[in-house]
Amino acid sequence: MASEEREVDLVVIGAGPVGENVADRAVKGGLETVIVESELVGGECSYWACMPSKALLRPVQVLSATRALPGVSEAVTGGLDVAAVLRRRDSFTSNWSDDGQVGWLESAGIGLVRGRGRLSGEREVTVTAEDGTTTVLRARHAVAVATGSVPNLPDVPGLREANPWSSREATSAKSVPESLAIIGGGVVAMEMATAYAALGADVKVVVRGGVLGSVEPFAAERVVEALRSQGVEILTDTETLRVERTAEGVRVETSNGTVTAAELLVATGRRPATADLGLDLIGLDPGKRLDTDDTLRVNGFDWLYAVGDVNGRVLLTHQGKYQARAAGDVIAARAAGRPVDDARWGAHAATADHDAVPQVVFTEPEIAAVGPTAEQARAQGKSIRVVDYDLGGVAGASLSRDEYQGAARMLVDEDRGVMVGATFVGPDVAELVHAATTAVVGEVPIDRLWHAVPSYPTVSEIWLRLLEEYGRPASA
Repeated sequence: MASEEREVDLVVIGAGPVGENVADRAVKGGLETVIVESELVGGECSYWACMPSKALLRPVQVLSATRALPGVSEAVTGGLDVAAVLRRRDSFTSNWSDDGQVGWLESAGIGLVRGRGRLSGEREVTVTAEDGTTTVLRARHAVAVATGSVPNLPDVPGLREANPWSSREATSAKSVPESLAIIGGGVVAMEMATAYAALGADVKVVVRGGVLGSVEPFAAERVVEALRSQGVEILTDTETLRVERTAEGVRVETSNGTVTAAELLVATGRRPATADLGLDLIGLDPGKRLDTDDTLRVNGFDWLYAVGDVNGRVLLTHQGKYQARAAGDVIAARAAGRPVDDARWGAHAATADHDAVPQVVFTEPEIAAVGPTAEQARAQGKSIRVVDYDLGGVAGASLSRDEYQGAARMLVDEDRGVMVGATFVGPDVAELVHAATTAVVGEVPIDRLWHAVPSYPTVSEIWLRLLEEYGRPASA
């Protein structure tokens, strides 16, 4: 097939939100940039992850809040309108059309080459289109890999042949199955259990260990309790032994009995999408994550960058976009010979990846957290004090709904007198996490936090209550 050759300053492989942000910052820094994409411009987050999943979950949260508010609950006469929920979900994915995203690339001055991009040499990417034609892109300065991650599929007999759902099928389904079995206990598993149970499916979850192992156990327990109260069966410490698709659906044999369902979702984590990237041609291992320094440059290279899930640092869209801003700026700075600020918390360093990663689990109740858990902080050698408080005792929470149930935890590094982590679990706690993130990133002393007065009556009054539990310092 005929091939085209082009030379540009920067080639970005992957046009998800991470790749788009790398390209945008580089263009603003004066670099001619081309982005390569084999699927939809906008990536996983726009079409199969963040946006459609939260569009499915938001009606669940609103209905729960409405039913818990006298004077409003009387107006609720039924459950969710499944067809309407799915239509709204579709609107957030633009019905899986990337026309709008392509238009944004054009307006931002970013070139687009469609096809499968593979590294074919130093500073070189060969793109193969669907029709077999190729385009060879040579980068004057850098190549940035932002290909994201793909779902893990455990090595369970019959699982692959059963054609299970991944998160893509779960978030883009055109109808709700009568029953859904889920293998996995992480964020995707719990969020989809929440959504599908509320949409009318009989949901059963099979978890090899515990649920939501990356968050504080007290928060995970609240989510499990809530799901079970809604009829979701959760089998913890349960191995999946064999899977078979039958005429009736899917049969899952486990160490704790047999689970049957119309459909099966496998949500057992993700791995970097590097298997078909040409890494072997530049001396790296296909399928492995690309290790980087804090400027997102791949260790051992002066021209190769890896941003987002592909580097395995933090598998969260917002953290990948944070990395992308640093990477795009530093690539432009290095290309122009400008100073690089790669010190801790410097403009070109993704320092927050280590100490201040925020996350929200959009279950009902929600979990919002930043920084390490208490166990993780102690394992890091920190001398911490754990401060807990009942969120239901905060005026703003009790006003938002009757019988509000929730909990909050603050972790204080006693040696430095600063907060290093916080976790909230309860309805609508997602909006609390950014204040906590700001305090962690800014390393705000506890005695100074006393002067950040929360408005009354809001849920943010939890900050005052946590500080009171900690104890007001004499200097405050």
